[in-house]
Amino acid sequence: MVKTVKVQALDLNVRYGTHEVLKALSLEVYGNEILSIIGPSNSGKTTFLRCLNRFNDMYASFHFKGTLTVNGVNIYSDIDVEKLRKKVGMVFALPTVLPMTVLENVAYGLRRHGIKDKNKIAEAVERSLQAAYLWDEVKDRLGEHGMKLSGGQQQRLCLARTLAVDPEIILYDEPCSALDPISTAKIEEAMVRFKEKYTQILVTNNTKQAARVADRTAFFLMGQLVEVDDTRKLFTSPSDRRTDDYISGRFG
Repeated sequence: MVKTVKVQALDLNVRYGTHEVLKALSLEVYGNEILSIIGPSNSGKTTFLRCLNRFNDMYASFHFKGTLTVNGVNIYSDIDVEKLRKKVGMVFALPTVLPMTVLENVAYGLRRHGIKDKNKIAEAVERSLQAAYLWDEVKDRLGEHGMKLSGGQQQRLCLARTLAVDPEIILYDEPCSALDPISTAKIEEAMVRFKEKYTQILVTNNTKQAARVADRTAFFLMGQLVEVDDTRKLFTSPSDRRTDDYISGRFG
């Protein structure tokens, strides 16, 4: 089967001021796969994610060089940022619940993108909450403040908000780091099911999570891509000793 390249980084270099964070990074992400990115702290994993929806733009010290494309379009020169962020959604490590009701949390992105029809919003909210495995738990609480939900429910609420605007790519930055095992299992189950529709990139410090859900895994170290391969192969017979040392817990 021919794989479609959804995201491509070519000779990507990123620095904040004089501090280099990513160095000559070249990486492809295929359509409808889960690519996990593992590596020790300060290896550039989150910076790479934030480049993909241009969240790094808010930092005055941010400097970018190289090429980064989504669907073949250079996202640093040929696309409007608002349109990009509709295509590329992000779920953060800690739930970023907005100070409003459960319903309005999910509807927020829809309204920002100009959708006003109440029926369309209601349908999208239910569909997104269903996809995030949350509908049955909150269908009678849509008018409650989102902060009243449990931590795991809040994270799934954030996932539903991302899904509501119908993105093509979902980025996850340690989405389960603050969750209990049951909530983690629900997020992971959703990820696996989402492969039918979305391309997903998961940054995680939990190598077991990467092994459970990812089709391919990339290992970052000190701002560089050490290797990327089929997840099972990378975890059982990595090409680089540094990858083996990290997976085996000898450092990191």
